[in-house]
Amino acid sequence: MAQEKLKNRADVPEKLTWDLTALYETKEDFEKAVEKTKAAVAKFCKDYEKHLTDAATITAALKDYEKIMQAVSSINHYAFLPEATDLTNPANTELSRSVNNLLAEMEAKLAFFDSALMANDTALLNQVAEVEPAFAPYVRHLKEKKRVQLDPAVEKALAQLGPVLSAPESIYEQARLADMDFGTFSVNDKEYPLSFVLYEDYYMYHADTAVRRAAFDKFSAVLADYQNVVAETYYTQLQKEKTLATMRGFDSIFDYLLFDQEVERDLYNRQIDTIMKDLAPVMQKYITHIKEVNGLDKMTYADLKIDLDPDYAIEVTVEKSKELVADALSVLGQDYVDRILKAYPERWVDFAQNKGKSTGGFCTSPYGKHPYILMSWTNQLSDVYTLIHEFGHAGQGLLSAEANSILGENPSLYLIEAPSTFNELLLTDLLKRQSKDERMERFALTNMLTNTYFHNFITHLLEAAYQREVYQLIDDGKGFDAAKLSEIKRSVLTQFWGDAVEINPGAELTWMRQSHYYMGLYSYTYSAGLTIATQAFLRIKEEGQPAVEQWLTFLASGDQFKPAEAAQLAGVDITTSQPLNDTIAYLNESVDRIIDLSKKIN
Repeated sequence: MAQEKLKNRADVPEKLTWDLTALYETKEDFEKAVEKTKAAVAKFCKDYEKHLTDAATITAALKDYEKIMQAVSSINHYAFLPEATDLTNPANTELSRSVNNLLAEMEAKLAFFDSALMANDTALLNQVAEVEPAFAPYVRHLKEKKRVQLDPAVEKALAQLGPVLSAPESIYEQARLADMDFGTFSVNDKEYPLSFVLYEDYYMYHADTAVRRAAFDKFSAVLADYQNVVAETYYTQLQKEKTLATMRGFDSIFDYLLFDQEVERDLYNRQIDTIMKDLAPVMQKYITHIKEVNGLDKMTYADLKIDLDPDYAIEVTVEKSKELVADALSVLGQDYVDRILKAYPERWVDFAQNKGKSTGGFCTSPYGKHPYILMSWTNQLSDVYTLIHEFGHAGQGLLSAEANSILGENPSLYLIEAPSTFNELLLTDLLKRQSKDERMERFALTNMLTNTYFHNFITHLLEAAYQREVYQLIDDGKGFDAAKLSEIKRSVLTQFWGDAVEINPGAELTWMRQSHYYMGLYSYTYSAGLTIATQAFLRIKEEGQPAVEQWLTFLASGDQFKPAEAAQLAGVDITTSQPLNDTIAYLNESVDRIIDLSKKIN
C-alpha cells in the first residue's frame, strides 16, 4: 500500500464496502421493523408474563421469543455496522446509541422470561427440551443459570443499565479511533502519515527497518499521551465484572467469566501456562532466525512482524483472492465453497480503508441473513489470511444457523476461533502444494507462522497471560494504574521472548491496542480454537473425507454441546493436554524445516 493519507468514508469506492440492504432495503424498512418488534415485545409480555407454568405454554413462548430475537439481530446489526466503518460520523454514533438504548429497554421488558422459566422445576424444563429439541441448548443454559440468577427486579434493572455497563468499551473505541491523532513521522527527510489503522495494518510489517522503528516510536508516543484515561476506562470495566461476579455468587472473577463458556479454570490455565513455557523456546528460535536472515543488528519488539523473505512478498488483489479462497477451501466440498464465494457478488465484506474505521477484522452473522466481514485490504497475502479467517466464522455461522434455532446457534466462546484458524491452515496447505522450489515452500511455512500461529497462538495468548495477571489483582481486591499495566505487560513479554527480543520502550503500551480486553476472557480462546483446528486439520490430511465430514458436523453443531463434547465431534479430545502438546510439536517441526530450507536457499 502506498503511503497515502486515509480517505474519508464518503470517498471510498462502493464496491469495496459491504451492502447493508440485505438487512433492510431502506431506512424506512428498518424503522418499520423497529416499530413492529416493539409491538411484538409488548404482546409477548402481555401473553406470557405470569403464565409460564406448563410445557405447552413455555414451548409456544419460546417460539415467539425466537422470532423476536431474530428481529432484534437484524435491527442490532443495521445499527452497529455503520459505526464500525466510520466512528467519526456522528450520524452512525447516534444511530448506534439510540438502538442500544432501545434494545436495553426491550431486554428489560423481557427480563421476566428467563426468571419465570427458571422458577419452574428442572423436570418441566427437561420436558420442554424433549418436546422441542431445538430449544435443548437454551434449556441447558437455563438450568445452569438457576444458581446464579438474581431477583427478577434486579435482572430487569441490570438489563436497563446495559448501555451504561457496556460504556467502557465504547469509550475506549472512541479514544483510539476518533480522538488519537498520530500525525506524521519522518525518516531521512521524508514525511510519512500515521494513524492507528496505518500502523497496525501497514507500518508494523514494513520492510524498511528505519521506517518500521520510527513508526513504532511515534505510535507509542501518542499512545502514551492517552494511557491514563485508557487505564481508568479499563479499570472501570474490570470493576464492573468483579461486581457482577460477586452479585451472582462467584468467589472469583475468573469463574464468573468462564461460566458462560462452560469451561473449567484448569483448561483456561493450561492453555496459557503450556504455551508460555513450551512454545516460547520454539518462537525464540524462529525469531532469532528471522533476525539473522534479515541481517538486523538486533530484534526489537517493533520488528516482530517482519517477513523472513520480504523480497518474495506476493501482492494479492481482492479479485485474485477469490481464486486462492476457492482453491484453499475446496477440501471442504463444493457446497461449502459455493456458500463462501457468494461473499464477493453479495458484498459481505467491507474491504475499504478509511478514517474512523475499526482496526483488525471481524465477522458477524445476523440470523437468517448473510454474514458481514470487516477488514482493511492492503493487497498483501496477509489480507487473504485475514479474509479466509473471517470466512471460517462465516461458514460456521451459516451452517449453524441452518441447523439450529437462534436460541441455540452460538457455540461456546472456547470453540469460536477453531473454524477461522482452521481455514488459515487450509490456505497455508494450498501455498505449500503450489510450491515449486525451496523458497516458495519456506514462504508458505513462514506465512503460516506469522499470520496464523503468531497472531492467534502468540499475540492473543500474550494478551491472555497479561489479562490473567490484571484480573488476579482485581480478584485480590487491588487496583492498578497505567504504570502498573505497563509493568505487567513488559513482564509477560520479557518472560516469553527472553533474550531473543529487545522489549524496547513503547512495547509495554501494547495493552492499549486491543479491544479484546473488554470482552471478558476472550483472548485465550484464539489459541484454544487453533489447538482444535490444528488437530482437525492434521486428521483431514491423514484420513481424508471421513474427517472432513466430522469437521462439517462440528461446524453445524452450534450450541448443542459443551466445548469438550463439541470438540469430540471433530475427533479432538480437549480434556487432555495432548492436542496442545501435539500442536506445539508441529510448530517446532515447521520452524526446523524453515531453518533447513534457509540453509539450502543460501
